[in-house]
Amino acid sequence: MIKFYGYKRCSTSKKAQKWLDDHGIKYEFQDLVEEPPAMSDLINWMTAHQDRKIRYFFNTSGQHYRQQNLKEKVPTMTIEEAAEMMSKDGKLIKRPLVVDGDKLTCGFKENIYEETWL
Repeated sequence: MIKFYGYKRCSTSKKAQKWLDDHGIKYEFQDLVEEPPAMSDLINWMTAHQDRKIRYFFNTSGQHYRQQNLKEKVPTMTIEEAAEMMSKDGKLIKRPLVVDGDKLTCGFKENIYEETWL
């Protein structure tokens, strides 16, 4: 089953949910602010998708990212350090984060969703 980590007040999460619903794709929703993914899951995903770099998983336009000056820190961060930060603060994660087995997307772009989730 597809796991959808989103945020109820995020317009991008809402667009992605609507797209999945419109295409009849079933998923389980989890609010990543109230209940961020486990550090071990984040490590597994970032390790399996190292071609995307750690920055791909961060909400680089978010306030929490800017407040912590992560633009300077992320390039030298280990997967474990990034996963620990994100597992404690879901607002650092680019949303929505959608996962099913070895498939994973962060953010919402219709063409990427068509390639990945259809």
